[in-house]
Amino acid sequence: MVFQQNLRLTPMDNRKSLQLSDHTLKEIKQHARETFPEECCGIVLSDGASDRVQRLKNIQNKLHALDPVIYPRTAAIAYAVDPQELEEVIHKAEGAGAKLEAFYHSHPDHEAYFSDEDKAFASPFGEPTFPGTAQIVVSIYGRVVKRVAAFAWSSDKKDFVEIPVTNTSQL
Repeated sequence: MVFQQNLRLTPMDNRKSLQLSDHTLKEIKQHARETFPEECCGIVLSDGASDRVQRLKNIQNKLHALDPVIYPRTAAIAYAVDPQELEEVIHKAEGAGAKLEAFYHSHPDHEAYFSDEDKAFASPFGEPTFPGTAQIVVSIYGRVVKRVAAFAWSSDKKDFVEIPVTNTSQL
C-alpha cells in the first residue's frame, strides 16, 4: 500500500478543514475526468502521516438496469458503492494501519454541493454512518474540474457543512 506523505489530520467531529496531499487531489480530479459524463466515486485512506486514493466502482447503472423503479437514476446523476467492495477495502486498509479519511464523488455538469441524496447516503439514520469522515464533491464540466469541495458533519447543526480543502504542499 503506497501512501502520499504530508497529510495533517483534523478533529474527528466538527472538523474545520480537510488537508490532502497534492497527489491525492490530482488523483481524485483525474478519476472524475476519466468517468465523465458519469459520476466517479472512491475513498481517501490515511495512515496518520500520509494519504492515498482508493477508487471504487460506481454500481448505479447496474442497479438501475436491475430495477429502474427502485433505482430510477443512472450513473450520469448518481452513484452507488458496492457495500461488499467498500467493506473489503476498509478492512484491508485497517490491516495495514490506515483508516477511512473521506468519501468522494463527482457531479458531472453540476456544481460541487452536498445534495439531499448525498446526505441520505452519508447519514441514512440521521447521523453519519462513518463519523469523522469528510465528504468530497468534485464539480466537473466537459472533463474540466471546476471545483473540489468538502463537507463535514456538524454536531451543532446536525447537518453537513462545507469546510475548506487545503493542499498540504501549499502549507
